[in-house]
Amino acid sequence: MKLHKGEILFRQGEQGPLYTLKSGILKITRVHEDGHQIVVNLITPGETIPHHSLISPHPYHGTAIALTTSEIEFVDTEQWYKELASNPAKCLEVASLLQSRLRIMQQRIDQLTRVTPGEKLKKLQEWLEGFTHPAEISELLTQDEIGQLIGLRRETVNRLLRAKRSH
Repeated sequence: MKLHKGEILFRQGEQGPLYTLKSGILKITRVHEDGHQIVVNLITPGETIPHHSLISPHPYHGTAIALTTSEIEFVDTEQWYKELASNPAKCLEVASLLQSRLRIMQQRIDQLTRVTPGEKLKKLQEWLEGFTHPAEISELLTQDEIGQLIGLRRETVNRLLRAKRSH
């Protein structure tokens, strides 16, 4: 299945199948009770999502939205869980998927722990370029979303992006 930028794969609170992202990038957003929306994750090619349902089904924790044109494959969820129950190799596959996600999260933590705001933005841009070729970060994410991902205020992100364009 193909999703184009801005199209939704699934919505927070719904329950449904697992998916594997073949190409593109998805963002996972979560809306809190007060209506505030936050980007909680970026999904990259090769990931099977939602991560929290790889071992047992649960409602979607957030809404998955395509940041770029993305190719997604449905996972036969019934077959997936049957295999988990009967095939130790499938359990190892899930452990490997989760380990891969933990490594990505370690990279994201490294981005967050950079000393200067400029370094944080640069590291996020470099990481995204590994999946999107040289696309401008501001073409994929809003300034608020960039700020959420690297722990900066939107105003700071705005200032950094303006300074980057003027160089």
